Amino acid sequence: MPDFLFQWLNQNEIFTATTIVHYWDGLVTTVQLVFLSLLLGLLMAVPLAIMRTAKPVWVSGPVWLYTYLFRGTPLLIQLYIIYYGIAQIEGIQQTFWWTIFKEPFYPALLAFTLNTAAYTTEIIRGAIVATPYGEIEAAKAYGMSWALRMRRIVLPSAARRAVQAYSNEVIFMLHASAIASVVTIVDLTGAARNIYSRFYAPFDAFIAVAVLYMILTFILVYTFRKLEQHLLRHQRPIGS
Repeated sequence: MPDFLFQWLNQNEIFTATTIVHYWDGLVTTVQLVFLSLLLGLLMAVPLAIMRTAKPVWVSGPVWLYTYLFRGTPLLIQLYIIYYGIAQIEGIQQTFWWTIFKEPFYPALLAFTLNTAAYTTEIIRGAIVATPYGEIEAAKAYGMSWALRMRRIVLPSAARRAVQAYSNEVIFMLHASAIASVVTIVDLTGAARNIYSRFYAPFDAFIAVAVLYMILTFILVYTFRKLEQHLLRHQRPIGS
């Protein structure tokens, strides 16, 4: 660490053991929220993308409507609707669901999951549609069923094409998770806001959080770059 930065940290009262723990708790909450929403969103997106490519309108139509609604409205509005709307459902406070959704983490997780699933569905759908027809014809010539073609040919091929676009969606969700603090979740942004209100040092508090977001972003970029290289290793020249 450069000497000037070390001296600045030592002289700055907001970087104490207590505030560092507060930042750490916010970091853990952010990582949990983003990771779970991306995982659940991806699990939803794969079957939805397959349905989206189906020819019958009664199969693809509802998926198109879902993706249109969640891609066409701001994530913040979706979060507000789910966070405040669940409590308005008649009778829900007398069910076991209320023990889950009365905590702000789970409405935020639901909103983020539905939002990222919509975007990921379209990413995977585009990659599926772009599958070379020759690969599908070759699979048919081998006698593969539709399910086997999808599992062995189409989805692996689509994954290689979709990984770069999906990496952008992951980074977007990381940055978008900052709005979780508006529903009282103490994530990274919420931690910075609390420290700012305590020490009246907005510049220091939010710069520290910006650095943490940048570190997480660089980790994600590096991880997806390695994943893309692994998925496209068959395209490398022999001996490289």
